[in-house]
Amino acid sequence: MHYLNISFTHKNSTLEIREKLTYPDNEHKRGCLTKIVSCNAITEAILISTCNRMEVLCSCNDISAATMHILEMLEMRSGISIEELEGRADIFDDSSAIHHLFSVATSLDSMIIGETQIVGQLKDAFRFAYDNKFCGKKLASAMKSAFKCAAKVRNATDISSKPVSTASVAVNQLKSLVDDITGKKVLIIGTGEMSEITAKHLVNAGADVYIMNRTKHKAEALAKECGTKVIDFSELATAVNEFEILYTATSAPEPIITDAIIEARDFDRYWFDLALPRDIHYNKGERIHLFVIDDLKLIVDDNLASREIASRAAHGIIGRAIVEFFEWVSTQDLEPLIKEIYTRADTAAKEESERAINAGYIPKEYEAEAQKMCEQALKRFLHEFTTNMRNAKEDTHTELISGAMASMMKDKV
Repeated sequence: MHYLNISFTHKNSTLEIREKLTYPDNEHKRGCLTKIVSCNAITEAILISTCNRMEVLCSCNDISAATMHILEMLEMRSGISIEELEGRADIFDDSSAIHHLFSVATSLDSMIIGETQIVGQLKDAFRFAYDNKFCGKKLASAMKSAFKCAAKVRNATDISSKPVSTASVAVNQLKSLVDDITGKKVLIIGTGEMSEITAKHLVNAGADVYIMNRTKHKAEALAKECGTKVIDFSELATAVNEFEILYTATSAPEPIITDAIIEARDFDRYWFDLALPRDIHYNKGERIHLFVIDDLKLIVDDNLASREIASRAAHGIIGRAIVEFFEWVSTQDLEPLIKEIYTRADTAAKEESERAINAGYIPKEYEAEAQKMCEQALKRFLHEFTTNMRNAKEDTHTELISGAMASMMKDKV
């Protein structure tokens, strides 16, 4: 069985490409995972879909067949050719897939190194796949090890000493554009984690924040938590032309702000579209300064440089965690074989003691003692051998013996 990860991120794909590959809600994710595991080559799968990445992590018995199945599915989803998808994707298998997973969990693969949202997003993706029976023990073990590695990195390095996120970077970008946001009216559309973080940062900066959402009670709940006001979603067309500052991060499948509702104004507007698919699509140049996720590069580059030392330390922790994970995996692979060896040994002991008694070599009344002696002799012989199998998993000689024993157990009738 193999691990396979097919990854589209800010590193290899444009915002437009990622937009076509996104799965914005659970129904879309369920449909995707259902198609993935329908392939005979794939046994388990997890889908990770965020603003900066779309990845499929799976367990498979045929890497080539599984890869082609996933790319064909994504071609149908996005309208992008398999050739382009394959050319853009980072495709990892086995140890490289686990290394990539651990790098994602520790935020080393994020656009913003040290960002705090990715672990939660991974946990949500895993929980959804596991609860809906799309993944089982194999991927669960990998994910739990990834979370454990991420915790070690957070505790042992300064990589998250000053927590950052896409939302906090967007707020910092606003501060670099507007001299003083104290008292400025800001509209936030959406009530997810991104919107919550944005609202809290803006409130702390002294802005006058309003929340808008299609489901009003969610907007009211977030407004109560953050100490903001609420505007009804029906007032969207009016609000986008009144507010100087706007942040949007909804899960809408189509843009909610278009040319149809945008009017000219005699003041500059600063809009931040943090959604994928994007919430804003317009062609007018109405003194609107629009920033999307990929426009936050300057602050991101500064962030990367400041965390270089912590990143190097984190890579070391990841390396050790990968070794520990595969040592554990090899132990799990060995245990069924060792159990089978002992079961066969017990059967052989019983057969030989019965043969000796039936041939008259040992009196019938000593049957239990004879069988016990055979069992003890075989266990004494096997103990050192199986201990070496467990403790010397990386030794070539031991691997050859393990392989030979597995073949014998399989072929034995």
